[in-house]
Amino acid sequence: MTRPRVTLSFAQTLDGRVAAADGSSQWISGPESLRFCHRLRAAHDAIMVGIGTVLRDDPRLTVRLVEGRDPLRVIVDSTLRIPLTAAVIRDGAAHGTVLACTAAAPAAQRAALAERGATILTVPATSTGRVDLAALLAALGERGIASVMVEGGARLLTSLLRARLADAVAITIAPLILGAGPVAIGDLGMTTLAQAMKLANATWTVYGADVVIEGDIQYS
Repeated sequence: MTRPRVTLSFAQTLDGRVAAADGSSQWISGPESLRFCHRLRAAHDAIMVGIGTVLRDDPRLTVRLVEGRDPLRVIVDSTLRIPLTAAVIRDGAAHGTVLACTAAAPAAQRAALAERGATILTVPATSTGRVDLAALLAALGERGIASVMVEGGARLLTSLLRARLADAVAITIAPLILGAGPVAIGDLGMTTLAQAMKLANATWTVYGADVVIEGDIQYS
């Protein structure tokens, strides 16, 4: 079984910020592009985020603004730091949630999350103790997952690009300039333009005041 097709999706300002310096990000993109995002969720088998996104934003990761089915939720959480009160766990949501962890995750937390209906997927760890993303994607492929939409955070997005595990992007660009704040993609180890990743089959679509750029990633 081949790994799923991976699409990175996030919203940013004109100067590349995904949130303000105080961490606020709720209104970067407008309602039209948010509906596009929910259509994209409905078109994928799974939606993936890192534990940092869950701890910071407590997202539901469901399809609400358009008609469509909810994708499988996949949380990358090496040591299962996710609280039992998280939106992807409580109120029965855990039955559609996979928690990807390493062998370092505590047994008691595993049991508590499994009791609530979450699927605990233990995958190999990298040399730094984090979830091996290639192994995780292979495991999802074995479960019949053909497409994964990744919404963040920056560490997960960057790691997928560094490992050349991302296939496409759908980036919302809002007509805002912040001048400070976190960015979606961190250091990829590139030092020259010749190393830059390019987009093939790129399209630009206007949604309200925002522009969404989609395309397939071409690695140098």
